[in-house]
Amino acid sequence: MIKIIIMALLTLTCTSALSDVVFNDIAAEKSAGINYGRVASSIDSLLIIYKQDLVTVMDMGDMPTRAHGAPGTALFDYDGDGDLDIYVSNGPKAANSLFTNQLSDSGKLRFIDKGEFSGTAATDQDSTGVCFGDIDNDGDQDLYVLGRSEPNRLFENQGDGRFKNISKTSQTNTHSRSSTACAMGDVNGNGLLDIVVANAFDYTNRHAMVKVAFDLNEHSVLLLNQGGNIFKDVSETSGLQTLAGLPDYGKGGATISWAVALLDYDLDGDADIIFGDEQGFFSPASMGGLDRGYIRIFNNNGKGQFKDVTIEAGTNKYGSWMGIAFGDLNCDGHIDIFGANVGDHILSNMTTFFQPGVLLSRWFLGSAAGTFTDPGIGKLVSTPFGYGAGIADYDNDGDPDIIFHGGLDTGLYKDSSNPGTILKNDNCSANFSLDEVALANSTNHARRNVQGMALGDVNNDGFIDIISVSNFDVPEFIKVEQYPAKTGSPFDKYAKFVPIFYPVDGSKKFADKTGEFEWTGYRFDNGSLSVETSSADNGNAWIKVKTLGTVGLLEKGKVNRDGIGAVIFFTPEKGKLRVQPVLGGASHASQDELEQNFGMARFNTATIEILWPGGTRNRLYDVKKSERLLFPEIPCGFNLSWSTQKDYEACVADSINKLVESGRLKKNVAERFRKSALRAFKESSDL
Repeated sequence: MIKIIIMALLTLTCTSALSDVVFNDIAAEKSAGINYGRVASSIDSLLIIYKQDLVTVMDMGDMPTRAHGAPGTALFDYDGDGDLDIYVSNGPKAANSLFTNQLSDSGKLRFIDKGEFSGTAATDQDSTGVCFGDIDNDGDQDLYVLGRSEPNRLFENQGDGRFKNISKTSQTNTHSRSSTACAMGDVNGNGLLDIVVANAFDYTNRHAMVKVAFDLNEHSVLLLNQGGNIFKDVSETSGLQTLAGLPDYGKGGATISWAVALLDYDLDGDADIIFGDEQGFFSPASMGGLDRGYIRIFNNNGKGQFKDVTIEAGTNKYGSWMGIAFGDLNCDGHIDIFGANVGDHILSNMTTFFQPGVLLSRWFLGSAAGTFTDPGIGKLVSTPFGYGAGIADYDNDGDPDIIFHGGLDTGLYKDSSNPGTILKNDNCSANFSLDEVALANSTNHARRNVQGMALGDVNNDGFIDIISVSNFDVPEFIKVEQYPAKTGSPFDKYAKFVPIFYPVDGSKKFADKTGEFEWTGYRFDNGSLSVETSSADNGNAWIKVKTLGTVGLLEKGKVNRDGIGAVIFFTPEKGKLRVQPVLGGASHASQDELEQNFGMARFNTATIEILWPGGTRNRLYDVKKSERLLFPEIPCGFNLSWSTQKDYEACVADSINKLVESGRLKKNVAERFRKSALRAFKESSDL
C-alpha cells in the first residue's frame, strides 16, 4: 500500500513537471510599459463612401485593402545590454515604437518606449514590415523599415542608443512601392549583409487580387551591399525578376509577395531567397485559370545570381502564402518550410472555385536533394487563417513546433478564425496536434487582426515568448459569429467572423454576388501589441546559441558579424538531430531574435555544428544544458581540404588566440573550441 502511494506521488510529480507551458500577455499589465496603438492608414478614408451606401460582393474589388495598416515587429538587442528589445511599426502621424527592455538594468521585465529618442519613430511614414542586421559589421544591429507606397528607410545604429537615417546616402530608398516584408543575408559571399524586399501592389483597391493578374503587381527588390553603407539595386540583373511557371501573358510580370527570407535551404553554403506569394481570387490553372501564388524559391549559384527553381523544388502549390517559417520539423537534418495560408473557414462565407483543403496552412519537408514534399496536415483536417508564423520548440521537449497568428479584413467581414495557434510536434514526426491550453488564458487573438509576429526570449528564462501586432482590434461588445463550414477539425469551434457589412435581407449569405449589404456601423479599435511570455515551468532543459561572424576580426574571416545565414545542427546526447537556420527576417513583416533557443527535454549535453555562409563547418562537443553559447566563426573548417593536420591545427590555434586577445572568447571557452576542432577533424578524417 505504501509503495502504491509513493508511486502515485511520483507519478503526480512527474506529470506536473512535464505539463505543458502556458503563456501570459504582459502587455495588458500597466507595469509592463507597453503603450501601443496602431493607427489606420490614410486610405482608410476611402471606405467612407461604401459605408454610406449599399454595396455588393462585386464592390469588394474596388475597396482599399489593409486600410488599417500592415504592421510588423522585430526582436533585437539594439543597445547591447543582453536583453531583447521590441521594435514595432505604426501608421502615419504615429511614432513607431522601440520598446527598450529594462530586464538587465532592473531585473524586472518592463519596457520604455524610446522610438522617438532613438530616431526610429518614422512618424511621417505609413510603416509596414521591418528587419535588422549589422550592415556595416561594427558590432551593433541596424534597422530597415518599410513603407506603404513610399520609400523605405534604413537606420544605422550609432552604438549609443540612437540611430541615424541613412536612407538617402545608402540608396535604399529609391522605390515607392507597397513593401510588405524584408530580410537580410549575404548573397554574394563578401561578408556584408544585403537586403531583399517583398512587394505587393497599391492598396487603394483590390484589383490586383481579383481583376488584373500581373500588371498591377510590384516587383520585389534586391539591394546589394557595396560597403561603406551604400547599396546597389541589382533586382533586374540578379535573376530575381525572372519567374517560373507563369503563363505567357504573365512573363516579365511580378507576383504579390507577402513574405520573404534569405537562407541556405539546400545546405550548399550560400543564401537563397524564398518568397510567400499570393494567388488572389484567380481560378487555378487546373480550372483554366492561372497559378501565381507559390512558395517561390530562388536558388543562388554562389555568386549572387538566382534561378527560380520553384517547380523543381516542389513548392509550386498555389495559395495565399502570407507568412513563412523554417526549421527541421521531422528531425532528419534538412530544412523544412511552414507556410501560413487562408484556411478553409474563411472561404465558407464566399462563392468560390477553391476546393476545401486547397488553401490550408501546411508544411513542406525538405530533402538532401533540395526538394520538398507535402505530407498533408493529418488529423488537423483544416487550419485557420494565418499571417505571422514561426517554428520553435515552445515547450523545450526536443522537437520544433509551429506557431502562427493572423486575421483578415475581407471587406465585407473580418476573419476571426485564428485564436492564436500552437501546433505541437509529436516526437519529431512532423505530425501535429493543436495545443488548446497554452494560449487559453492569454489574449483573445480572435478579436485582434494580427499581422506581424516574432519569436524570442524576452525574459531570458530559456523558453521562447510570442510577440504579435494587430492593425485593429474588435471591441468586446461586438458579436463574433460562427462560420458555416464544418470540417471535422479541432479548429471548427474557433472558426468565427465579424460582419463589417451585413446582408440587407438578413439572410447571412455573404456568398450572394447579387445581394446587397449595408455597413453594420461597427468601429474598430486601434491595433495592439501582444507580449506573451512563457510560464517556463515544465522542467525541460535548453541551450542558446548566438553566432558571431569574424569578417574584419580574423584575417580569414568571411561571415557577417551577426552570423546571419548560418545553419545550426543541434544534437542532444542520445537525442535527435535538429537543424535551424539563422534568419535575417521571415514570418510576415517581422523578424525573430537571432540567438537560437534549442529545447533539450531531459538531456544534459549536446553537440553543436555550424555550417557558415561560404561552406566552412565548425563543431563544439559537450555543450551543457542552460548554457548561453557565443559560437564564433573559426575560418578553419574541419570539412575543408588541408595539406596536413598541422596546417589545420595552426589555423585553429591562431584564430582562437586572436578571438581571446580581442575579448570575444574567454580562455576556458576557447580551449573547448580548440579541443573540439581537433576532435572534429579526426572524426571527419576517419569517415
